[in-house]
Amino acid sequence: MDDRPIGMFDSGFGGLTVARAVIDLLPDESLVYLGDTGRYPYGPRPLEQVAEFAHQITAELVERRNVKMVVVACNTAAAAALHSLQEAFDVPVVGVIEPGVRALVQTSATGRVGVIGTVGSVRSGAYQAAVALESPSSELTAVACPGFVEFVERGEFDSEQVHVLARALLAPAREAKVDALLLGCTHYPYLARTISDVMGRDVVLVSSADETAFEVRRLLIDLGMQRPAGAGPATQQFVTTGDLDWFEELGRRLLGPELDRAERLEWA
Repeated sequence: MDDRPIGMFDSGFGGLTVARAVIDLLPDESLVYLGDTGRYPYGPRPLEQVAEFAHQITAELVERRNVKMVVVACNTAAAAALHSLQEAFDVPVVGVIEPGVRALVQTSATGRVGVIGTVGSVRSGAYQAAVALESPSSELTAVACPGFVEFVERGEFDSEQVHVLARALLAPAREAKVDALLLGCTHYPYLARTISDVMGRDVVLVSSADETAFEVRRLLIDLGMQRPAGAGPATQQFVTTGDLDWFEELGRRLLGPELDRAERLEWA
């Protein structure tokens, strides 16, 4: 048994989809969530720089916040640094790519699948490699969607501008006639209605949030790291590197009442 909290981070608000899934599935586990809103978006940045950010944040969570596990709730950061984080830190480090890909290939009936993500995630080849490993016969169409994260970070989910951008960016996935589309950025579930309108109702949208939560639960059980029964109510702590008021306001809208207040972290 292990009473320490689970650590989780994202470039901003997107990882709150994973936080919501973990809180719902594992209500007895405490959580520390760090949204690096002061440096978002990660997608257009060089992967080497994103990896530096990921190591800095993971050190903050492990060394200062005393977490027992780190969930990289950011697809770009997972693509850039998951394996190096697993080698560098002595706590389990979980990403969102492999759980999402497993759900994607299991959902598809035709083997024609798609993934949408940031420029960095798609350029890294991480999803292409994961699909090839999980289901070699699947035909993957990977599409970068620059601009989606910025709309979510502004709290703009279904405006006409979002629809226009989505129709332009998602055209390759529609032309490929995919029957399952992985939302390969934790921000994208907030745009699910718009994405579904563009792709059509016959295309199943797959989010990695729930699958990642299941992976966290499996690891906690396998490693004997669950929070002890009778340890008291679970706690949720939220940290941002950007504007505190905006993080609390939008974060509460996206996550729910658990995000009562947050603290601001300034990097030294």
